[in-house]
Amino acid sequence: MVGEMTEMTEPPLLVAARGGTPSRTPVWFMRQAGRSLPEYRALRAGTAMLDACFDPEMVCEITMQPVRRHDVDGAILFSDIVVPLKAAGVDLDIVAGTGPVVASPVRTRDDVAALPELEAAHVRPVADAIGLLLKELGNVPLIGFAGAPFTLASYLVEGGPSRNHERTKALMHSDPDLWHALLAKIADITAEFLRVQVEAGVKAVQLFDSWAGALSERDYRTFVLPHSTRVLESITGVPRIHFGVGTTELLPAMREAGADVVGVDWRTPLDVAVRRMVQAAPDLPPPVVQGNLDPALLFAGIPALEREVDRIVEEGKVASGHIFNLGHGVLPDTDPDVITKAVELVHRSR
Repeated sequence: MVGEMTEMTEPPLLVAARGGTPSRTPVWFMRQAGRSLPEYRALRAGTAMLDACFDPEMVCEITMQPVRRHDVDGAILFSDIVVPLKAAGVDLDIVAGTGPVVASPVRTRDDVAALPELEAAHVRPVADAIGLLLKELGNVPLIGFAGAPFTLASYLVEGGPSRNHERTKALMHSDPDLWHALLAKIADITAEFLRVQVEAGVKAVQLFDSWAGALSERDYRTFVLPHSTRVLESITGVPRIHFGVGTTELLPAMREAGADVVGVDWRTPLDVAVRRMVQAAPDLPPPVVQGNLDPALLFAGIPALEREVDRIVEEGKVASGHIFNLGHGVLPDTDPDVITKAVELVHRSR
């Protein structure tokens, strides 16, 4: 009876994340804070992305905007995956139309040795923003996040975004010891950044491995899994979500890394993803999953959107729990009213 009362009063997102039965299917969207919202563009006008990420009042306001507008069940902290690298002292910037650009790519032993460590004081503005948000959010959980070691390593090695990750893959295979030394350093930075967020009061965290889908399962297990595991195992007391793009073949391994919730992109139906993970670990209960509406389908009209929402909610029922989300982030030109409608459709689904 006590457990039932807890599930009735605890936020639906947190209930679903631990495999319980929430009062409604919880929903939030990656990149809901920013991009598609006119109020975000107005607020950010004239402010560089990284400057915004270190302004507690601006972070608070941007994070709150989609919560007010869409009635989502979770707020995702407005930030960027390169924030901890920048805060630690890595010379990088986010270039409009390109993404993160690193002034001096990391490719040698001296480069790795020179990478700075992250201290809590470096990201104090992020902790301050979380403090402001906790006063505003009420019962809506705040989700913190960080970039996973492989994805951050790819930016550092390539010097910016890469289609083929050729320098990254070449380094991991030509000098595995150097590669593991690099990822160990990045894992320390990522773990500290998440620890600061948890201590400041976030109720869940998500580890983004945006580029992991570029790897084979063998390479992922050899070169990435141990470091993502270190990061996730360092976080206790809150649900841990693990998400990557194009990771159909990696889902069982990503679950092994220690996540409580596995994010699934739109390429793989949720029920198929659950079956793959169950077959890989039959002694464990079915996983909790997050996802996975194709962001492009927010442009397809309401009838198509309703069909897709119903399908995804139904497929998610085979999991121990389901948090509705997109299969990646909100696209910049998405109509905010359609996002609001999608939330309504999820909430009224059965």
